Amino acid sequence: MNKILVLGAGLVSRPGVHYLLEQKGLQVTVASRTVSKAENLVKGFANGRALPVDVENEKQLAGLIAQNDIVISLLPWIHHVKVAGLCLEHGKNMVTTSYVSEGMKKLAPAVLAKGLIFLNEIGVDPGIDHMSAMKIIHQVEAEGGKVLHFHSYCGGLPAPEHNDNPFGYKFSWSPRGVVLASRNSARFLEDGRIVEIPGKDLFAAPKVEEVEGLGKFEVYPNRDSVPYKELYGLKDALTVIRGTYRNIGWCETLKKIVELGLVDETPQAGLKGISFKQMTAGLVGAAPGQDVKKETARKLGIAASSAVMKRLEWLGLFSGETIPEAGNYLDVLSAQLQKKLFFKEGEKDLLLLRHRFVVENKDKTRDLITSTLIDFGIPFGDSSMARTVSLPMAIGTRLIAEGRITRQGVFIPVTPDVYLPVLAELETLNIKMAEKRSRLK
Repeated sequence: MNKILVLGAGLVSRPGVHYLLEQKGLQVTVASRTVSKAENLVKGFANGRALPVDVENEKQLAGLIAQNDIVISLLPWIHHVKVAGLCLEHGKNMVTTSYVSEGMKKLAPAVLAKGLIFLNEIGVDPGIDHMSAMKIIHQVEAEGGKVLHFHSYCGGLPAPEHNDNPFGYKFSWSPRGVVLASRNSARFLEDGRIVEIPGKDLFAAPKVEEVEGLGKFEVYPNRDSVPYKELYGLKDALTVIRGTYRNIGWCETLKKIVELGLVDETPQAGLKGISFKQMTAGLVGAAPGQDVKKETARKLGIAASSAVMKRLEWLGLFSGETIPEAGNYLDVLSAQLQKKLFFKEGEKDLLLLRHRFVVENKDKTRDLITSTLIDFGIPFGDSSMARTVSLPMAIGTRLIAEGRITRQGVFIPVTPDVYLPVLAELETLNIKMAEKRSRLK
C-alpha cells in the first residue's frame, strides 16, 4: 500500500503532506481544485505529483481513487461521505481528521465486511485529544484505579506576543467554521447530572482556567460530551466535559454578535452596495438620524462604552465602508473577520490542549492528573494548527501503509494499537503532552 492520494491542499495540509513525501517507498498524489496549491506542496519531491480535481465530478474523483491504495480527505467535511462511498466501491482505505458523521457511520458495516480501514478523527481536536486521554485512562485502569472527573479543553489561539487585537483571536482555519460553531448547543455530564445548554446560551457563562506560564483563558463546552463516557470507557465518571479555550472577552463578544443576528445564513437581498453602518442600523432597527452605536448598545443591553462595543467598532460594524458582496449576514461577518483577524507574516499561533483527571486510586486515595500540550507555530513556517492537525493524520496513514495499523472498519484512534505508535512518533516531532500527578486531600 504505497500509493497515497491526498484530496485537498488547504491551510493545514503542508506538514502532513511533506511528512509522507519524506517517507521511503511512498508515492504521494495531491489533488486540488486549485492545482497550483497542490504543485507547491509537492515541489522538489520526486515521489510527489499534483493533479486537478473537481469533487463534484464523480467520474473524475472515482478514477483518482481507483489508482491509489490509501485516500486522505482534507476536503470540507461535507464531502467525506462521497469520498468514503467511492473508497468502499473501489476497495481503498481512507483517512480523515474530521468527526465521524452519521453518513460515515452508516457505511461502517460495509467497510468492515470488505476488510477496509477507515481511520477518522486523527487530527488534533479530534485526534491528539483522544489519543492522549486514552493513554492515561488505560494507565489508570491498569493500576486498579478509576477516573471520577474528566475535563478536556483545546484551543487554537495567537501566541501571547502576537495577541494584538481586541478579540484575542486570529484565524488559522475557516472563519465561517469558527462562527458556525457558535450556534451549536452543548451537552455534558457534571457531578452525575446531564447539563444541556442551547446554542443561544453557549457563551453565557464561560469558566475561567489558568494555565501555568500562559495565563487565564475562558472555556466553554464543545458539542455533546456525554457519548465520551462510553466511548472512552469512563464507566465510573461523574463528570465528562469537553470544551474550547479562548482568550478573555471572546465569549461575551460572540454572544452579542449572535444576538445581533450576524450568524444568520438566510438570504438577504438588501445588502448590496450598503455600508456596514447601514447594515447594523437595519439589524438593530435604528431609524434615520439615530445614533447607530447607541441603538446597538441599547438592543444588546450593554453600555455604549463597554469592551464589547469597542470590539464591534474595531471590527468595522459602524463604519461607512461598503460591505463586500455577500448573500447573507454570515457571509459579511466571515469576510470581515478574515480581513481583520489574520496572522501576519512571521507571526506564531498557539495550540493549547489540556486534560484534567480526578482519579480514585486502588487504595481509595485521590490524585489530580493533568496532561498538557502547549505548541507554537514556526515563524515564517508551518502553523501549530497545521502541524497538530496534519501530522497525526500523516503518521496514521504511514502506519496503515506499513501494515502496522490493521484494525478494520470505521474507527477513531482510541485503542493502543493506534494511539501508542502515533503519540510516540509525534514526540519525535516535538509534539508532546506534559503530564503531572499530585495527591488530592
